[in-house]
Amino acid sequence: MELIRGQHNLRSHHHGCVATIGNFDGVHLGHQAILRQLAEQGQAFGLPITVITFEPQPQEFFAPQAAPARLMRLREKLLALRQYGVGRVLCLEFDRRLAAVPARTFIDTVLVTKLGVRYLIVGDDFRFGRGREGDFELLCQVGRERGFQVANTHSYSYDGQRVSSTRIREALARGELTLAEGLLGHPYSICGRVAQGDKRGRTLGFPTANIHLHWRSTPLAGVYAVRMRGVGPEPVAGVANLGRRPTVGGLRVQLEVHLFDFQQDIYGRHVQVEFLAFLRPEQRFDSLDALQRQIQTDSDQARAFLSDPMRRSG
Repeated sequence: MELIRGQHNLRSHHHGCVATIGNFDGVHLGHQAILRQLAEQGQAFGLPITVITFEPQPQEFFAPQAAPARLMRLREKLLALRQYGVGRVLCLEFDRRLAAVPARTFIDTVLVTKLGVRYLIVGDDFRFGRGREGDFELLCQVGRERGFQVANTHSYSYDGQRVSSTRIREALARGELTLAEGLLGHPYSICGRVAQGDKRGRTLGFPTANIHLHWRSTPLAGVYAVRMRGVGPEPVAGVANLGRRPTVGGLRVQLEVHLFDFQQDIYGRHVQVEFLAFLRPEQRFDSLDALQRQIQTDSDQARAFLSDPMRRSG
């Protein structure tokens, strides 16, 4: 899969594609349905699939303090999109200049002249361009004029309700990991590189793999039963704390994972941590002894949950 950063990096060989536009945060079941629909059109037209997305996401540009936590970082998004047959991702920097581009100019410059889009899929509530002046109807109108087809996405439902990134965030915030997994089509996970920590967990009898998260905010926090991938041929079960570690005066958000019955050195490994069950919120303890006792309780609960053969098999 090819990542194209900015329209200034578009070349003549990028002209001619079927495309979609959106944040694709989480690449959930609804997004997957769009990509399958787009793949069918790509085969029909004999053209590659292009996903147009933005960094930062528009909400993060317009209201950075109020923007919702992301479900995934760009790296994870690209890996997920590649799994669904996306040939190219055009990542546009969302800044003041892009926000001021008139909707018709965006269509003519990016979609028609540079990408040569033959078939475009967007949501029927999709808005774009200066002052959000562009909409689905404008795309259809210009498509008829410039020779490309426009289709709207069909809402994808789970348990009778529409699948959306917002619904997944709400499920994660409530600790409803099974619901989030159903909406995503797989367990919610976070990726990162194992880094050196302060080794305090080792002194408590629970050594941890420490993953520094370069996130403005995360969609979940607390203690979880988890499974880690990337440290061997099979995923390894464990218990994780995601938060600021108030008992030991932590300041930044960090993911700490204690892996069960695991002794290997994995510093520097890029790993994927799957969150399978919410155990409790993060809390401050009066002493390290109290923290140690709670970690033992958390570990016992996580082991009990993960002993389910369906969970253990991964």
